[in-house]
Amino acid sequence: MSFQRIAVVMPAYNEAAGIAEFLLEIHEHLAPLAPELDIVVADDRSTDGTAAVVAGLGLDRVQVQTQARNRGHGPTALAAYQAGLQLSPDVVVHVDGDGQFAGDDIARVLGAFEATGAGVVHGVRRGREDPWFRRALSFGLRVAVRPFAGRGVPDINTPLRAYRPEVLQQLIDAVGADAIVPHVHFSLAEARCGLRVTSVPVRSLPRRGGETVGTMWGGKGQPKLPPKRLRSFVRQALGELWQLSLRPSAPMRALRTASADLRSRVADAA
Repeated sequence: MSFQRIAVVMPAYNEAAGIAEFLLEIHEHLAPLAPELDIVVADDRSTDGTAAVVAGLGLDRVQVQTQARNRGHGPTALAAYQAGLQLSPDVVVHVDGDGQFAGDDIARVLGAFEATGAGVVHGVRRGREDPWFRRALSFGLRVAVRPFAGRGVPDINTPLRAYRPEVLQQLIDAVGADAIVPHVHFSLAEARCGLRVTSVPVRSLPRRGGETVGTMWGGKGQPKLPPKRLRSFVRQALGELWQLSLRPSAPMRALRTASADLRSRVADAA
């Protein structure tokens, strides 16, 4: 393998029941790929001892950074990305702390990253067991943003991604630190800039630990109708998409003018 240093970055909130197993699995599959493997967990002020579980694993080069306050998934993911970039890795891999991916699939994403020379690799989820309204929301989002992206994006909000650091830094600088759906903005910008994006089909697993669904549901089990919290989040996300990515003067649209520079940076790094 040509990697010297891999940085895995992981936002996490109340994942104490399953995160240890997930981190051990990631370490098992990725440690053979590079002499240096760093894992950074950005803990979004969990109330269940997630940070203590991570710290107690005793794995080399695994660190937990507890955020100053609870800010939600998007800002915590961006904080995790920034922490990973500070390590000067060859590649930054993002994955959520809920453990809904298999370690060997994460390794395959890295294999595709190395083999293709792409600026970013997306893990495209297969076999998702989401309620109907989540599937409808994902489909509607793909259809709605395609005219703005200029091409189809199979899994526009996938949390499993591998980035070249120079590409990732420009995306983060443009979106800011507080975006609640940064991966949707990233996917749109990648398409507009004409970046080479490789997609790898990966399995979508049930959330690890005691609960099978994440905290977005606001309760136990899967509701039959969209929860109030999810409806509120969708409204905020749509407003943010307009402000940051879709309106004519949106900051993420400005990256389109830098597309040649972004592509040349990827070519130089490959």
